[in-house]
Amino acid sequence: MKKYTFTESKDTRSGFGAGLLEAGKQNENVVALCADLVGSLKMDAFIKEFPERFFQIGIAEANMMGIAAGLTIGGKVPFTGTFAEFSTARVYDQIRQSIAYSHKNVKICASHAGLTLGEDGATHQTLEDIGLMKMLPGMVVINPCDFNQTKAATLAIANYEGPVYLRFGRPVVPNFTPADQTFEIGKAVMLNEGTDVTIIATGHLVWEAIQAGEELEKLGINAEIINIHTIKPLDEEAILASVKKTGCVVTAEEHNRLGGLGDSVAQVLAKYLPSPQEYVAVNDSFGESGTPAQLMEKYGLNAASIVTAAQKVISRKK
Repeated sequence: MKKYTFTESKDTRSGFGAGLLEAGKQNENVVALCADLVGSLKMDAFIKEFPERFFQIGIAEANMMGIAAGLTIGGKVPFTGTFAEFSTARVYDQIRQSIAYSHKNVKICASHAGLTLGEDGATHQTLEDIGLMKMLPGMVVINPCDFNQTKAATLAIANYEGPVYLRFGRPVVPNFTPADQTFEIGKAVMLNEGTDVTIIATGHLVWEAIQAGEELEKLGINAEIINIHTIKPLDEEAILASVKKTGCVVTAEEHNRLGGLGDSVAQVLAKYLPSPQEYVAVNDSFGESGTPAQLMEKYGLNAASIVTAAQKVISRKK
């Protein structure tokens, strides 16, 4: 098992803030819009550097999406910012009609996604957003795993022509990917090559998958671990090559098991390579209030659950 280390833990939303500032320096057409959550979205540095390129829309998320769509007509590259729940479910009609349908170059940047929003509870913890957004034709869906990867993803989408949904979170997590990485939209990242089981993870569950791989190694199980930061377009080639070798797969995500990464992987396997699969995800329920650590433990979104799922799926191999 390849060893991964980190020197600090940082929140992925701060990676977005750092990436937004850098994107603004690289491209004068990059603008930012926020729905009264500047601090939560870490947009302060961008605003300080480019005050004339920031628009505070207030608590009017639907209006923000419409304004962002309009700004693209003049050649701007708008980045919208609010919580993931308010970036998707609250404004789905505006995204569908004003952004996706006409393929506007809007970057929908969504913080506080999943259970790890924590104490604010179920009303703010979106577990359906990946499913909602990946169903929109032409929408790219990205869910990076740490600060460095989120920063790199933010820079990459600034140079991509078309609508993008970028999902990130509130809690600090190990920052283990390279600071100088090149982020390639739609390209999986191989973290560890193995032969017994494929573990495909996204977002905050990537580090948990690495820890699970270390525990599985102690049990004599050689896990192949893949970081899927781009859920749409999905790297089908990488998934099929891995599962063809291992014969089974575990998917891990901080999202409802219905409509997320696991379902996307299952569709690929059903079409090309039917194989045993286990899901590590929220099992068709809403969240609740609690600390991020408490919630990830209660809902089984951790390394221990990935280990159990891997053992189970291996037992199902023919």
